[in-house]
Amino acid sequence: MDQSHKHAELARRLGLFDATMIVMGGIIGSGIFMNPSVVALQVHTPFLILGAWVLGGLFALAAGFIWAELAALRPDVGGQYAYLREAFHPAVAFLYGWVLLLVVQTGGMAAVAVTFARYFVELTHSPIPSPYLAAIVLALLTIINCLGVRAGSTVQSILMVLKILAIAMLVVCGFLFAERSTNPSALLDRPVSPDLLTAFGAALVPVIFAYGGWQTATFVAGEIKEPRKNLPRGLILGVAGVVLLYLAANLVYISVLGPTALAASKAPASDVMRSALGDLGARIIAAGIAISTVGFLSQSMLTAPRVYFAMAKDGLFFQRVGMVHPWTRAPIVAIALQGLLAIVIALLGTYDRILNYVVSVDVIFFGLTACCIFVFRKRENAGANRVPGHPFTTIMFIAVCWLVAINTVFHFPQNTLIGIAILIAGIPAYWFWQQRNSR
Repeated sequence: MDQSHKHAELARRLGLFDATMIVMGGIIGSGIFMNPSVVALQVHTPFLILGAWVLGGLFALAAGFIWAELAALRPDVGGQYAYLREAFHPAVAFLYGWVLLLVVQTGGMAAVAVTFARYFVELTHSPIPSPYLAAIVLALLTIINCLGVRAGSTVQSILMVLKILAIAMLVVCGFLFAERSTNPSALLDRPVSPDLLTAFGAALVPVIFAYGGWQTATFVAGEIKEPRKNLPRGLILGVAGVVLLYLAANLVYISVLGPTALAASKAPASDVMRSALGDLGARIIAAGIAISTVGFLSQSMLTAPRVYFAMAKDGLFFQRVGMVHPWTRAPIVAIALQGLLAIVIALLGTYDRILNYVVSVDVIFFGLTACCIFVFRKRENAGANRVPGHPFTTIMFIAVCWLVAINTVFHFPQNTLIGIAILIAGIPAYWFWQQRNSR
């Protein structure tokens, strides 16, 4: 291997604005434009619907503060992977990276890429089949991110600003130009009972997943300037910004559509914009959703490969995946690997099944990562970015994560078992890499 490749390192080229946009870009995809109807199917009054989104927002803010403290204590490349490695064991971190590469990130990117392709075809009437369009956009984003973290982050920030404008347009047009629905005045849709609690808990599940994605910003900690300061601030500002955007969007959904029509809608954002501006409004928001999906893909391609890069640097993956290009200072092999796997899954059309396998596994790792706070605080003095209300808020966050995991096990036992099987398959893979590295 060329000596320049061996000594090239990641470059710290990202500031606070970049970090904030990366946090927001990892959370906001296409879900806020389409998924609020799932919440309205479970609970049927404005108070309960908005209450679910407010509680979900508090959960996300708790996560933001937890990851902010972790980022200040361990501003290392790989982020969440590094926290798990340092707090528990390299095997735990490897299993996280294993699931991230094989299922969570790759399957998610393939699914979002196909969603983009479908909206693009609807808008442009392109004759190119959706899977091929998905592969093309994934290939383009792979190339852009191989040009360096500055190029990838600039594209991601531009797309994130466009996403914010799309949501702002939805909210403004909905309130100014659409007719109001008649909403029920009752706070609750049924008496206070176990049935109400169960329904509200079911409504919280899609809300919590809609707020997920903040953790991916920590993957690029090795490329952020002054990471102990800028990454924690970016996490808190980014999560708070998303909470405000999500609450504003849901206010307009309820105001224009009402709980009943919202529950029946497959595309609430399109219905609101159609009510405000007719078919033109629906086409405008469809373009906004397409941009939002590309923005999410751009953020994923920018962040996730840094985990595989960190694994390779630890000797737990192919050595070349840990290579940094001497000119672009980007982990080009890790980026190419992520792009290639996502393209293959998009073309095969297996992403829906893959995503179903890992819901519980993903949330378990959220809970485990929050536990790192207790380990690090016991070992050393915590920095300035302390979690407000710790240990109560941290324990509540962990409890919610694992309750969601348990709920998923009961509702989708077959998918959960497959997800756990994929996770367990990582154990012999870890032993293989460990033995190979020790030679």
